[in-house]
Amino acid sequence: MEDSTRMMLGLAIGIVLMIVLVMKTKIHTFIALLLASLVTGLIGGMPVVDIAGANGDVITGAITAIKDGFGNTLKSTGIIIGLGVMMGGILEVSGAAEQLAFTFIRVIGKRKEEWALAITGWVVSIPVFADSAIVIFAPLVKAMSSVTGISVISLALSLACGLQLTHCMVPPTPGPLTAAGIMGIDVGQMILLGMVVSILMLIAIVPYCKWIGKRIYQTPKSDGDGYDRKEFKAEYIKTMDEVENMMAQKKLPPFSLSIAPILVPLVLIFIKTIWDLVGADEGIANSIIGLIGEPIVALAIGTVLAIYGLVKKVENKKVIGIMDTAIKDTGLIMLITGAGGSLGNVIKVSGIGDVLGEAVVGLPIPSILIPFIIAALMRIALGSGNVAKLANQVIVALNIAAVSEAMTLAKKMGTDPELVYQAIRGGLAGSTVLDAKAPMMLEHNFKPGFRIELHIKDLNNALNASHAVNAALPLTAQVMEIMQSLKADGNEKDDHSAIVKFYEKISEVSVEK
Repeated sequence: MEDSTRMMLGLAIGIVLMIVLVMKTKIHTFIALLLASLVTGLIGGMPVVDIAGANGDVITGAITAIKDGFGNTLKSTGIIIGLGVMMGGILEVSGAAEQLAFTFIRVIGKRKEEWALAITGWVVSIPVFADSAIVIFAPLVKAMSSVTGISVISLALSLACGLQLTHCMVPPTPGPLTAAGIMGIDVGQMILLGMVVSILMLIAIVPYCKWIGKRIYQTPKSDGDGYDRKEFKAEYIKTMDEVENMMAQKKLPPFSLSIAPILVPLVLIFIKTIWDLVGADEGIANSIIGLIGEPIVALAIGTVLAIYGLVKKVENKKVIGIMDTAIKDTGLIMLITGAGGSLGNVIKVSGIGDVLGEAVVGLPIPSILIPFIIAALMRIALGSGNVAKLANQVIVALNIAAVSEAMTLAKKMGTDPELVYQAIRGGLAGSTVLDAKAPMMLEHNFKPGFRIELHIKDLNNALNASHAVNAALPLTAQVMEIMQSLKADGNEKDDHSAIVKFYEKISEVSVEK
């Protein structure tokens, strides 16, 4: 087999392996990416570890390429991602994101709600992750559809398109930031070009969102439970007065303070980019612009503006808590980002990239479609993974609540809950959740493995998703209320096995042995 054929085969097998592992197995995306990198490199002809060539040169091994790719990628992206998610957390909790949305709606005007939401998504997704923003704005979209008569499909799709465009094309979100780091592209130029291209795409996509909303005309039912679908008629469209009243009742920060944490870093980075392109002479001005326009410093300035502009009057502990909560998912994001860099480096070092480039040139399809197709397949795989995660969190929450009820019942009936646990664990009621959480309940050991506040976030995502597809989750909603009650009692930092505290409180009993 020729070297070029073997390299292409290695890449194909690596990508297929990655997609299958993510979609069909319990293997985490991070591990799947690392395995795909290793398989791609080994089949592509790389040695496992570095070895000396015949001419004395060192031939890079697959393991070294994976480690170098991981480290180099995070070197250029890690700090920026961390700062970005902290800023995004503050924008989310402070109401700044909602203020941006309502301001754009007022400025753009009535009867242009799809454009307003698309622009909102486009702006907000620069510092706030698209998935989080969907959760933030879901109630607003539903309210707008209810009072204006505009299809929730067109409103939600406009918002989602705006969110995804900047999420995929404009740093500091991880995808474009990683691409800039791997390709050695100036972040400022990446932001500028990404914004220009994404604006053109936004202009093209919103008319489609409006069109599809009339073809699939769906609005929330008057009782708020589910959606009505019918044929669109122009007379269904109403005014925005009720939405304005709803937003007026909320205590939101001023627009200037809401936009500043996003706008200031972008302006600083742009100034540095333009300064570098002009080729200004060395001097104090060059040093200052080089410092404040560096993405890390610019994002740090934006984060400080968010802290002292949006949550200035909030006590220090809560502000730190907001940023801590926001950054919890960053470790996972960085691992996946770094693993993606590992795969990219294996392709580069092994020579697969050169072979792929030569092969693509000879294909009868545009070369840009190749990475697009691969990315689309990965997005489908990760989307399936996200659905599985939501389903998992629903099942776990309901299981913990069921275990709590059973332990409380046993105690109230005068039976030792531990004996009941030992008796049922080997039968049909036995489960991983029972074995993991029942002992914690019996020992009243609520040292967090997975905190209640994080489970609330996941259940909130599940409930919002269920509303979007008109799926009933009554039990999930009940457990969500239990967790919210525990949060109100100050137990949000406890492990989710502390759900038993709710049952102990209302039953006036303790299951602790």
